[in-house]
Amino acid sequence: MYVHFFKRVLDLLVVLCALPFFCAVCIVLAPFYFFMDKGPMFYSGKRLGRYGKPFLMHKFRSMKVNAPDIRLKDGSTYNGDDDPRVTKLGRFIRKTSLDEIPQILNVLKGDMSLIGPRPDPLDWLDKYKDDEKVFLNVRPGITGYNQAYYRNSVDAQGKIDNDVYYAKNICFALDMKIIVKTIKTVLFRENVYVTRK
Repeated sequence: MYVHFFKRVLDLLVVLCALPFFCAVCIVLAPFYFFMDKGPMFYSGKRLGRYGKPFLMHKFRSMKVNAPDIRLKDGSTYNGDDDPRVTKLGRFIRKTSLDEIPQILNVLKGDMSLIGPRPDPLDWLDKYKDDEKVFLNVRPGITGYNQAYYRNSVDAQGKIDNDVYYAKNICFALDMKIIVKTIKTVLFRENVYVTRK
């Protein structure tokens, strides 16, 4: 009952309460984007959604306009502290996780949940083994088990394993633990950057 009904209800209630905060952040950040490079405030990238269906995931842009896509050996996105693609504003909003706030629009639309596996790029679908695809039955989340407890400290396979664990153990109690851990992770800026080569 929680997975199929109450989880979605909680998503909508939280998002509706958060919309004024989202609008306020947009108003504050807009001048910085204008004077920085006059580029767009938002970045929208295609990601794998529930059941593997593609959707556009929204974020506040943290990189320079038309920045190249840099991947690690395991196929995951490079996210280092010395990343030359990231703007000064981008470094701040990444460390504070403000860049993720526009995803409440994805939650409102139904593409995402507040808590769930982080959505992967479309080309990752071929990386999953059949028994790992169970996590595609769950709406991807703004935060989740992997994001809260490991963030960027695990490799691609570790991230998939953590997403599978969440999909097989999803419940209200686990979601509450993830919310508390996420707050701690964001406040103390734990595992923000990738350190592996």
